[in-house]
Amino acid sequence: MTSVLYIPTDAAALAVGADEVAAAFQAEISRRGVDVQIVRTGSRGLFWLEPMIEINQDGGRIAYGPVEPDDVAGLLDAGLMLGGDHRLRLGPPDEIPYLKAQTRLTFARCGLVDPVSVADYRAHGGYAGLDRALAMDATAIVDEVKLSGLRGRGGAGFPTGIKWNTVLLAVDDQKYIVCNADEGDSGTFADRMLMEGDPLSLVEGMTIAALAVGATKGFIYIRSEYPHAFAAMNRAILAATEAGYLGPSVAGSGHAFTIEARLGAGAYICGEETSLLESLEGRRGLVRAKPPLPALKGLFGKPTVVNNVMSLATVPWIMANGAQAYADFGMGRSRGTLPIQLAGNIKQGGLIETAFGLTLRQVLDQFGGGTATGRPIRAVQVGGPLGAYFPDRLFDTPMDYEAFAAVKGLIGHGGIVVFDDTVDLAHQARFAFEFCAQESCGKCTPCRIGATRGVETMDKVLSGVERVKNLELIDDLCQLMTEASLCAMGGLTPVPVLSAITHFPDDFNRAPLLAAAE
Repeated sequence: MTSVLYIPTDAAALAVGADEVAAAFQAEISRRGVDVQIVRTGSRGLFWLEPMIEINQDGGRIAYGPVEPDDVAGLLDAGLMLGGDHRLRLGPPDEIPYLKAQTRLTFARCGLVDPVSVADYRAHGGYAGLDRALAMDATAIVDEVKLSGLRGRGGAGFPTGIKWNTVLLAVDDQKYIVCNADEGDSGTFADRMLMEGDPLSLVEGMTIAALAVGATKGFIYIRSEYPHAFAAMNRAILAATEAGYLGPSVAGSGHAFTIEARLGAGAYICGEETSLLESLEGRRGLVRAKPPLPALKGLFGKPTVVNNVMSLATVPWIMANGAQAYADFGMGRSRGTLPIQLAGNIKQGGLIETAFGLTLRQVLDQFGGGTATGRPIRAVQVGGPLGAYFPDRLFDTPMDYEAFAAVKGLIGHGGIVVFDDTVDLAHQARFAFEFCAQESCGKCTPCRIGATRGVETMDKVLSGVERVKNLELIDDLCQLMTEASLCAMGGLTPVPVLSAITHFPDDFNRAPLLAAAE
C-alpha cells in the first residue's frame, strides 16, 4: 500500500515554508526510492504548528510539526512512513487538544481532503447535501435553512433563510447568487482558509442556494489580497464543471447554474454588500442607499442572494444532516457553530469552530494559551476594526450575537485580536477614526467628514488640548456617525472609539501622547 503524505498549501503554511518542505520531501523521497504520494491539502488551522504534515497510518493519520526543510531527512530516518517517534510528532490530529475540543461542521474537511478533487470531496461526505436538495422543491429547501437558524456570518447576523425566501418570492427573468468573499476585517482568515482548503463546499452551498431561489448564475467576489484562494476557487469551479455539478444541467437535474470568481481591487468598503455589487458591475465601490434591498434589486438590478462564504459553505452540512441537527448546537437565537479566528498577540493563533456559547475567556485561555509575549492580556477586539475593545471584566461574555450586543459589542465575522498590557487604547481609538477616513467610500458626509474630524479631535486629546471638552465633542461626533451614516462603515466606527474611552479611560488622561501616536 502506497503511503500518503499530506502537506498543506494554505497561504499561512506557505508563508512559513510549506512549499520548501514539500520540495525537500520530494527530493529526499526520490533519492531514497520511497513509495509515497504527496497530497497538498488545506490547513487544520493550528497556525503555530505550521507547516504541519500528516502521514496516513492504520486507517488514520499521524501529524508532525512545525516542520522545516532541514527536518525532512531526520523524519524519514525516524520512520515517518510508519508514524515513528520524533521530537516533532504530534500524534493523531484529532487528538490534539486544540482540535479535540472543537465542533467542526463547516470546516470538517479542511486539511483533510485534496481541495480540488471531486472524488475526494464525495468520499468525505461532499455533495450529500446537494443530492438531498435535488429531491426537494425550492420552498422546502428554504424552509430547511430557516429551521436551522443559520444566520449571516459576515457581520450582521441576518437570518439566511429569510433572505433566501425574499429572493425566491421575487418574480424576475434572472436571479443571482453572490458570495461575499471580501474578507477584510483584521484578525480574520476563515473565508480564506475554507476557499483554499475546501472550496468545493462553497461551490456546493452556492449551488443549493441557486436551486432554492431559482438562480442560474453565481459570482464569488474575492479580496485582491487572496491570490491563493482565487486560484483554488477557479480550480474547484473547473473541477465541479467537469464533473457535471455546474453547467447547463446540475448533476443531470435539468437545473442550470454556473459560477465565476472575481477578484476585488483592495477596497475595504467592498465588503459591504451594495458596494460589492457596484464593484461587480464594473463601477467604483460606492454604497447604495437601501431600499431597494439587494434581495429585490441587486446585481444588475435583479433579485440577488448576497451571503458570506461561511453562511454558504455551511448549507451543505445542514442539508445533509437536517436543520434540527444544526439547530441543536448553539444558544438562544445564535444556532449552530461559529468559526472563531484567534489572532494578534496570542501564543496559539488559529481557527476554532465551536458551538455558540463558549465565553471569550474560554477561547483565550483554553485555546489561545495566553499572549505570545508572556505578558497579561489587557484587551481584545472582537469583530474586526469596527468591533469593541473589551477589558478583562467582559471576558466572560458568551460568544453569542445578542450577548455581545448587550455589552455594546459585536461578533462580526468572528475575528479576535489580542493585546497585552503594553497597548495604549487611546492610540487604538485614533486608529479607528483614521481607518474609517482612509477606507470610506466617501458617499455620505457623516462617514467621509466625520472620520477625518475624529482624527483631528483625537489628536487634540492625545496632545493634552482641552481633553474634557474634546472628549465630549468626540461623543457627539460618534452619535452623529452612528445615526446618520449610510452604512456600517461610518455607523460602527464609533464602537471601537467609545469602547476604548469607556473601558480604558486612564489611557486618555496621560501626558501628551501625540508623538507616540505618530
